[in-house]
Formats: sequence, C-alpha cells, structure tokens
Amino acid sequence: MRLIFAGTPEFARVALEVLRLAGHDIVLILTQPDRPSGRGMKLQASPVKQFAVENGLAFAQPRSLRLEGKYPDEAATAKAQIQEAGADVMVVAAYGLILPQWVLDIPALGCVNIHASLLPRWRGAAPIHRAIEAGDVQTGVSIMQMDAGLDTGDMLLVERLSIESQDDTRSLQDKLAALGARLIVQALALAECGNLPRTPQPIEGITYAQKIEKTESAVNWRDSAAQIERRIRAFSPSPGCSCMMRGELIKLCAAGVVDATSYQEKSALRTCLDDQGLVLEVNEEGVDVLCGQGSVLRITELQRAGAKRLSVAEFLRGFSLKAGERFEGTKGGLA
Repeated sequence: MRLIFAGTPEFARVALEVLRLAGHDIVLILTQPDRPSGRGMKLQASPVKQFAVENGLAFAQPRSLRLEGKYPDEAATAKAQIQEAGADVMVVAAYGLILPQWVLDIPALGCVNIHASLLPRWRGAAPIHRAIEAGDVQTGVSIMQMDAGLDTGDMLLVERLSIESQDDTRSLQDKLAALGARLIVQALALAECGNLPRTPQPIEGITYAQKIEKTESAVNWRDSAAQIERRIRAFSPSPGCSCMMRGELIKLCAAGVVDATSYQEKSALRTCLDDQGLVLEVNEEGVDVLCGQGSVLRITELQRAGAKRLSVAEFLRGFSLKAGERFEGTKGGLA
C-alpha cells in the first residue's frame, strides 16, 4: 500500500521500520520539527526523521497543520504534499500534532492510529506513563480509525499486554512499540482484503492521559510509598522524580515498597508519623524513607544533578546520608 506516516519518537520509528520491511511504499513522512536537546541544547532530529534521512524517504516537518492557525503557509505546503502523495492510508503514531478534518479526509482509507492503551482508557498524550502511575496491571495497543475527536475513533484491532511490577515507561514503551508495529502491519493486510472490522469504542471506562508536566517530578512524601514508587517508574526516564537533600536536587531512579511493620512497632517512629520525608535507615541495600500513611519507601538508585545514575552503595561513597535526616522542602508535600 502507498502510505503516509506521521510520527515523532522512538515508539513511532519502530512502527515505521516494520512497515517498510513489510513492503509498504512510504511516500511521505510527517514528523515534528527538530528540538533543542542535551546539555548543549543543540537541535536534535526526531527518531522518525533520522530514519527518513538514513533511508532516503521524503519527509516534512510542519509546525502546524491548521490552515487558519499560527503557521498557515506551512500547513498549506503540507496539504499540497499530502494531496500529491496519493496515499491509500495515513498511519499515525505519537505524532504530536492534532490532525484537522482536511487531513483525515484526503487518504482513500483515512487515517489509522497506533495508540498505546486499551481504549477508551487513557485517551490522550501520555497513556504509558499514566497507566504505570495509576497502578494498572494491564495495558495494550489499540489500532484505531481516526476521527475529529481525541482518540475517539472506531477500534480496528486491540491486543492486551501485562504491566510487570518492574516496568518503567522506557521498558513498557519498548514492548508496546513492538506490539504496535506488528498490529499495524496486520491491520493493513486485513484492510487490503476488505476484512478489517470497525467497532465503536465503549462509552464506559473513559479516562484521559494528560501530558506529563515537569512540575510533577517533585516528590510528594505525603503520598503513600506505593504511589511514589509507581510515579518513579512512570516518570523514568523523563521527567524523573526528584527531591531535595541539604539544598541539593536528588533524582530518585529506582525504589521499592518495604514492610513498615518493624518500623511502626518502634515507639520512636510512632512519634514522627507526620514527618514524611524522614530518613529511617541507610545501608547499601537502600535508603528507607517515611511516606504517607506510615508507609516506607526504599530508594535503591539515585542521581545527583549532572552525574550518573548510581546504586545506593555507589551513591553513598560520594554523598553520605544518615538516619534522622530529612529530605528538605517536603513538609508541605513537594520537594
């Protein structure tokens, strides 16, 4: 089939590569403009653009597709390119721009989206992060026929995937990218044969995965240890979860919930159950910190600003921590 592909991050690049290997003719790629990244804040091409350049594929990077928006000239140029491509279908995966109706109307078979959740749960921008943060035990990929709504289109194919207790956003994204790539190839094969059924999304169970904001990276020690542990995994690798100790920003990279019974039995602890953020114990296995509801989080990997992610044992060689200290700025909830 003749395809237009719209996507930006690694999740999308995986699908693009598999579609090309499957023999589809990728006639045009749409991806986000280069963004500043890294310590030097140099412009960095998206993984999808990098794939396009490496394989000699035509691509465009409009800042908007709205003909009456902020960049009408770029949108108009993109419209001409999409029309000239004569594509059978547009495949969309984490593109980052909302597609106006004129885009949806041009390809013969419309626009098909690879969405990393079990719709209608976690419609929106950050379905992988929010599923982990919420403690979901299962997620998956939904291949969806796009319409004008936010992830509201008919379902074409769905496959479930378990969320393991150690999964963070990076590891789960890798699994879902592979699954999404396989499902989109399967969906297009069925579409070519006219055997791809469409099922409206359920009207119950709708949730929205709001975009991750940098302000969410601050640890709220009044949350339970389980909530904080899930957020650490959900926000790994970016934007991360951070707190302050002695005026220095410390990123929490990995943690687990420990049985708080032994601590709760200590009379000394019972007097400070409102002192969330208190360091209870420090050893090479982890740093135990008092959280909300008398729960205890064991931090096992940490990172100082500008330094590498380290195990607790390695971290303690350059930054001593002692029981009785307290992560700064946590009394009001935010580090």
